Amino acid sequence: MIHCGKKHICAFVTCILISASILMYSWKDPQLQNNITRKIFQATSALPASQLCRGKPAQNVITALEDNRTFIISPYFDDRESKVTRVIGIVHHEGVKQLYCWFCCQPDGKIYVARAKIDVHSDRFGFPYGAADIVCLEPENCNPTHVSIHQSPHANIDQLPSFKIKNRKSETFSVDFTVCISAMFGNYNNVLQFIQSVEMYKILGVQKVVIYKNNCSQLMEKVLKFYMEEGTVEIIPWPINSHLKVSTKWHFSMDAKDIGYYGQITALNDCIYRNMQRSKFVVLNDADEIILPLKHLDWKAMMSSLQEQNPGAGIFLFENHIFPKTVSTPVFNISSWNRVPGVNILQHVHREPDRKEVFNPKKMIIDPRQVVQTSVHSVLRAYGNSVNVPADVALVYHCRVPLQEELPRESLIRDTALWRYNSSLITNVNKVLHQTVL
Repeated sequence: MIHCGKKHICAFVTCILISASILMYSWKDPQLQNNITRKIFQATSALPASQLCRGKPAQNVITALEDNRTFIISPYFDDRESKVTRVIGIVHHEGVKQLYCWFCCQPDGKIYVARAKIDVHSDRFGFPYGAADIVCLEPENCNPTHVSIHQSPHANIDQLPSFKIKNRKSETFSVDFTVCISAMFGNYNNVLQFIQSVEMYKILGVQKVVIYKNNCSQLMEKVLKFYMEEGTVEIIPWPINSHLKVSTKWHFSMDAKDIGYYGQITALNDCIYRNMQRSKFVVLNDADEIILPLKHLDWKAMMSSLQEQNPGAGIFLFENHIFPKTVSTPVFNISSWNRVPGVNILQHVHREPDRKEVFNPKKMIIDPRQVVQTSVHSVLRAYGNSVNVPADVALVYHCRVPLQEELPRESLIRDTALWRYNSSLITNVNKVLHQTVL
């Protein structure tokens, strides 16, 4: 009971209670199988969406929630099945049982609270933390622009981090190919090979390279700055080790930390959704890998042919082939390149033979609109079919330490397909080096 000593005070309190009253209802969606609870808080003025929506705007790429077992990367609008907000995040696979989306609806700034479905990706490889989709069905006539994530349907919205929902508006493709590289760490300093890879990507038809960067050398920072100013590279800061104990290994049995390989799988999934509306294709590979076409000069011609042969396919997988950096051919020994740290890929044209009894991991070119969840070497959920691209059409040129160290040079396969591009590659790399390193 509220006791009012004076009439105007009682009227004021009554007004506050009415304006903060909550209308609640629940229903069940056949896709999400979640109860959705709606709470309505009327906005007080007609402001732009960024000002109208309450909460603290998220400032970082990785945002820890109060429980410190849930980490939000970014929310994305996804209407391929039903209208949902799909939040890419990282969660403890056992420690996070329930989460709620606090939607800021337009145009009036009302807040709707919906219980989320927490979908931890199956490729966790034994680590306690893994990539997760936190999925909430959007209420009708809401069209939210921002969302907050919380463990409870009851909280002070003004104290919750607020995230802008990306992919809200349809866009025409601004690029044909985007390469996603995750994650750059370990004071990365393979400068020469990185520049060669990026210039090869550009020759093959790439307009954008997205890098989830944890750390790298100062010299590498200089190169990244050049490519960012050029418009080729987009850097996504990735300080995951500020939140979790990260492993450089892919499986928990190799290194018992919180999450594997610097949260690579989470970054790849975020990169797919980040580029879903702006890139026709997304390429998932590492900086020491190049998907090398053998029957076409560039990726556009190759993908056009592959799509024509495989209607309905959205995922194209390419065999990985190791070109050991320990085996060199004394050609293209450009003296100025010798002063740059890193591998000169033009000198490594011998590849290890395929071992049929050993799993050969693949890398992918995908139509992002046909992918729901991905792992590193295959997709986990997709609408389109997957195609294993024959090795005589294209292969992954992967210049790194050998996997078959015992093999003598004469047991390796000489493969000079990369040299088809040597003239353009050398010219382009020299231009970059003279503007950055030399």
